[in-house]
Amino acid sequence: MAAGHSVDPARWQEAFEGLMSRIAGPFARAEPRRRVRDLMLGPLSDLPRIAEWAGEDTPDGMQHLLGRARWDADAVRDDVREYVLEHQHDEGAVLVVDETGDVKNGTHTVGGQRQYTGTAGRIENAQVAVYLVYAGRRGHAAVDRELYVPRSWTPDPDRCRAAGLGDQTVFATKPEPAVRMIGRFLDAGRRVSWVAGDEVYGGNPKLRAALEARGVGYVLAVACSHEVATSAGKFRADALAAKVPKRAWQKLSAGAGAKGHRFYDWAVIDLAEPRSGSHQLLIRRNRTTGEVAYYRCWSPAPVPLATLVRVAGSRWRVEETFQTGKGLAGLDEHQVRRFTSWSRWATPAMLAHACLAVVRADEHARHPAPDGLIPLTCNEIQRLFTAFVRPMCDVAHRLGWSAWRRRHQARARASHYRQQAANQT
Repeated sequence: MAAGHSVDPARWQEAFEGLMSRIAGPFARAEPRRRVRDLMLGPLSDLPRIAEWAGEDTPDGMQHLLGRARWDADAVRDDVREYVLEHQHDEGAVLVVDETGDVKNGTHTVGGQRQYTGTAGRIENAQVAVYLVYAGRRGHAAVDRELYVPRSWTPDPDRCRAAGLGDQTVFATKPEPAVRMIGRFLDAGRRVSWVAGDEVYGGNPKLRAALEARGVGYVLAVACSHEVATSAGKFRADALAAKVPKRAWQKLSAGAGAKGHRFYDWAVIDLAEPRSGSHQLLIRRNRTTGEVAYYRCWSPAPVPLATLVRVAGSRWRVEETFQTGKGLAGLDEHQVRRFTSWSRWATPAMLAHACLAVVRADEHARHPAPDGLIPLTCNEIQRLFTAFVRPMCDVAHRLGWSAWRRRHQARARASHYRQQAANQT
């Protein structure tokens, strides 16, 4: 190591191998366990052709792992949760729920349809999944996932069956998988005081009621048209914000961002609800543009405004999780059609991202960055990790894969020409 540098990527690789030993239980055989290791290392090494990188002659083994091999992706998901909680536990942590879309072509990808996705910023043919992210002082990582199945799918049992969904699949709005994931987290004996989410979740009364029943506080965004009850009657959120006196606004930070602390003006209004606990409407105003956002808040007992602001600010952590999960761990790089294959791709990708997040937190605690260097980021850890795990394949292996691709492309072209000729007759 160069002078002044205490970073040791070799130790990270040891930690990774320990993590792989930890998740051995859900695998009936060593072969799929080895391939899951390669499935994680491929994206972490910035190599999209995982089977080729892993030294295999064809993609058949990886396809078997994702579709037919015997292993339990939900058990690995539970291992992800326990791994993150073991290393990132924080009494003040927040569970953040949000969805993300992956743009996909065709009509056969499970859950795919034309729908709005923030990934593209427009309506595209996409697949959407809802994730649960654990966000604390030491970092953030996804601990659960559920695929969103649009209403257009559920009336067609044959289509659902072909995509690996159950015959009895029914439509569920996005807050419903959020309720299930939060329930799994709590039923596993884990505790958290707060949940945060955007308007999709804040506007759902069943989700809010479920959290109140479990004694979990929430700060959930709502639309400006959302109606709330006060001692003076019912009002739209934006109408209440207009009545807030100037002296009631406080300048507080919603947390540090890439360019420093994110300061906004905040105000809070007590609500009149028959249910127990402290019900409030939190209002955030941009100090530059004047743009206003609104949040429904509940806690078993009253809490300071600064606490509500901290929880509201935690919601942005989910965007960072999606960005790094996709950019560094291949969360969106799958090319699978069936539900089983999707869950078997998404779960190892979550685990790979969690590994990066844990290494980052440990390095920050163990070796604070010296003067002149920013703390290690997940991106930089991935770059260094790549240099230690990339295997060297011989020329014959590379030429073999070249032949396989050309053979596959030839079959695809011949099939296309046959179909084209049939359509012209």
